[in-house]
Amino acid sequence: MPYNYQHIVILGAAESGIGAAILAVSKGFSVLVSEGKRLSDETRGFLSSENIPFEENGHSLDKILAATLVVKSPGIPSDIPLIKAILDHGIPVISEIEFARPFSRGKTICITGSNGKTTTTLWIYHILRKAGMDVALAGNIGTSYAKQVAQNDADWFVLELSSFQLDDMHEFKADIAVMTNISPDHLDRYNYQMERYIAAKFRILQNMDEGCFFVYNADDEALVNAMNQSSTRAILAPFSMSKPLEFGAFIQNENLVINIKTTTTMSIHELALKGKHNAQNALAAGIAARLLEIRPELVRESLTDFENVEHRLEFVAKVNGVEFINDSKATNINAAWYALESMDKPTVWIVGGVDKGNDYSELLALVKAKVKAIVCLGVDNHKIVDAFSTEVSQIVETRSAKDAVEAAFRLADNGSTVLLSPACASFDLFSNYEDRGTQFKKAVRNL
Repeated sequence: MPYNYQHIVILGAAESGIGAAILAVSKGFSVLVSEGKRLSDETRGFLSSENIPFEENGHSLDKILAATLVVKSPGIPSDIPLIKAILDHGIPVISEIEFARPFSRGKTICITGSNGKTTTTLWIYHILRKAGMDVALAGNIGTSYAKQVAQNDADWFVLELSSFQLDDMHEFKADIAVMTNISPDHLDRYNYQMERYIAAKFRILQNMDEGCFFVYNADDEALVNAMNQSSTRAILAPFSMSKPLEFGAFIQNENLVINIKTTTTMSIHELALKGKHNAQNALAAGIAARLLEIRPELVRESLTDFENVEHRLEFVAKVNGVEFINDSKATNINAAWYALESMDKPTVWIVGGVDKGNDYSELLALVKAKVKAIVCLGVDNHKIVDAFSTEVSQIVETRSAKDAVEAAFRLADNGSTVLLSPACASFDLFSNYEDRGTQFKKAVRNL
């Protein structure tokens, strides 16, 4: 057995916590699931039916300090008194990903980055499935890694990893690591220190050796600077939108070129997803596929027929000549920048929510060039109004998806686009970005 721990406490009863509980019980550990909020009826019923002890509506310190190992939900910050007390008692605190890894036979392709990681993760998974490989999808997306390891282990796992998950990973080693980019995000979790956020992302490289590969964005200055200071032994496989690379992938003369093993070439106009950011995602996915020696013909085909994730530059409808695009997953400035950059029509931009330390000045040039009106969708919009009032004459404030869509529709002309790309988290008015996107789509269809 990979662990000598007898009693495991799992903090948090969402997807990762329940998955960790299932795996821990299957391996014979004593388990307690501790949830600070009220459990759903479904979760309570499941834990009871599986005879997994649990508590809800708060954490009992004495019960938690009886643990020999704590598996923590990525949503719980590491600097709260509860976690400090656990660590002060010498009890290790790890993530569900870290906990599950020793029990799996499979190798891992791990994707992180501020933007594009979900699309890149799904694209790589699509290629591997199409190639007939025994592959599963997990991490920050879909069914938890631990649950799949317990119930349906696979030869390969494609794992999307957030900085929060990486924070609690220590012994984990990725076989292939992919970093799409680095831009300010979740700075509220890192005391508004960019270097701490970058360090969290670069934990994906820990423990990698000469048999591993690091796929990274060679055009991202912050990423490259941090990588140059790292001491990784992994083989580097960069991608670039402009620089030819002997080992890696790049764009040249509107062609995507992958130089791994052999040279694979295709027109960027054949890619399933449009826009500069999706070309970067395709380069990363193509490198990962060729590192696994998937046939060039199949890689080209898979880069052509992939369908994007919901809530990411998702076309919703065209109403009276006005296109509506749902980009609710854009929860930071960089994601909104990519969305605005891909707009080719006059745009009414719906923006706002919980600000995570945004610097809106990075969007001024794009807003001036592309945006005809702004609709704020949030409780506190003063930073947005202050940032753009000199560039955009029409700024409206709303507090519901319905009101935002109706206001945007009034401001839009035939031949323009309404873009929901909030650049902010959703928790002031919605339960999550999916809820925000779903309410937006419903409001559009009710016009």
